[in-house]
Amino acid sequence: MQQATPSAFEDRLVTFSYRGRLFLCRAERLDDQTYRPVVVCRAASPGEDDIELPADTDNASYGTEAEALRHAEQQAMRWVHDRTQGAQGQA
Repeated sequence: MQQATPSAFEDRLVTFSYRGRLFLCRAERLDDQTYRPVVVCRAASPGEDDIELPADTDNASYGTEAEALRHAEQQAMRWVHDRTQGAQGQA
């Protein structure tokens, strides 16, 4: 019996949890030398839609997959901070 080969997305998906939110991070290959970070925030409640975060910098490509994944995690953290700063005060 032959098993299905995971797609590049499934193979490189990193889950990241921060302040009660769950993120799916991956590095999308743009060409042979660059990757772009892709971040999806999972819905907080059933019936809500997941949110793909927009690129947060002009330089949305990185030389390695690891750099793109690190940026994706940082992007997720900034996204949470931007939405909770007023509700929680200064951190």
